[in-house]
Amino acid sequence: MTERKPHGMSFETWVDRQIREAAERGEFDGLPGAGRPLPDADAPYDEAWWVKRKMEREGLSFLPPSLALRKEAEDALAAARAAGSERRVREIVAEINDRIRAALRHPPAGPPLNLRPFDADAVVADWRAARPG
Repeated sequence: MTERKPHGMSFETWVDRQIREAAERGEFDGLPGAGRPLPDADAPYDEAWWVKRKMEREGLSFLPPSLALRKEAEDALAAARAAGSERRVREIVAEINDRIRAALRHPPAGPPLNLRPFDADAVVADWRAARPG
């Protein structure tokens, strides 16, 4: 525990003494990142920098519900294109279509959804056309 600042000693002198004593004890030796520049030192100040960095580290993102559903729809189409069978393509399209229909009945917060349910037959036709042979 850090001791209290002695009466009559300036705050700056007290802090400098604590830093010097810690350096003499070797408490700053071997710290990660030692000798390297601080990341984002030139970036403009952002109050939520720590939240953004934590989300990046954890692989998380935050989108308004309507944009998240748009992203899910894009991912579903990509998954349908990569599916191994026509049955799986139809399952993927049916799942995302259910979510889109629910969002159309009860619009989510955020920007306009701008989505309609996908035509399963058209997605299957695209899937067939993209398959070799």
